Amino acid sequence: MEPKTDTLAETESYMAWRAEEPDGETTYHLELNNITIHFFNEEWDEFLTLVRAVVKEADGK
Repeated sequence: MEPKTDTLAETESYMAWRAEEPDGETTYHLELNNITIHFFNEEWDEFLTLVRAVVKEADGK
């Protein structure tokens, strides 16, 4: 059985997508040019916290 996937966001060079795995777990994936980074749910949550902090800092300048 193949995972059910959906695209969260996409640009010309990058893509973030989610997969519902056959075992019921959700995984998240970032494709950055020729690199793909895979996250389990807890790791994804921490990554989003990091990105939000980066955006907040960048917007403050």
